Amino acid sequence: MKQNIKKLSFLAAILLLSLSACKANISRNEDGTVTVETSVTQAQLQEVISSAIADPLVKSLTVSLQSGYVSVTGERQRLNDASKTDMLSFRLDLGVVNGELTASVTEAQIDGIAIEQNRVDNWNQTIANRLANFGSKNENAKLQSVSVTPEQVTMTWLITR
Repeated sequence: MKQNIKKLSFLAAILLLSLSACKANISRNEDGTVTVETSVTQAQLQEVISSAIADPLVKSLTVSLQSGYVSVTGERQRLNDASKTDMLSFRLDLGVVNGELTASVTEAQIDGIAIEQNRVDNWNQTIANRLANFGSKNENAKLQSVSVTPEQVTMTWLITR
């Protein structure tokens, strides 16, 4: 009976992954683990980054997937003059450390002036958390790899019981 409950909960977790907003390819491994490969499109990533930045003054945010990284540009209205905007830009690199997704924003600037580090640190954490939630909703999932191509972001997860 316990064995069946474990199997059902394991299958339910896999089903939740497959029903998430991104595409998922699921395969069962010989050792009983499951490999789940999730894909996130440019539009989905753009939504994640926009919500992570959470700045109502940022308009027209554009995410461009490159080979190995993400380029982000946008316009930011000025606080003291809403009729004027400044260019926002940064590079986003995604990685894996100890089975967790990492996000690293670099070259973050507004009209050539560096954005303060505490804001960038907050973006890094928020982007990584929100993007990881796109790919895995299972506490036993460990991220194995992440890759960025001009077409999509692909994350490969290993789920153990």
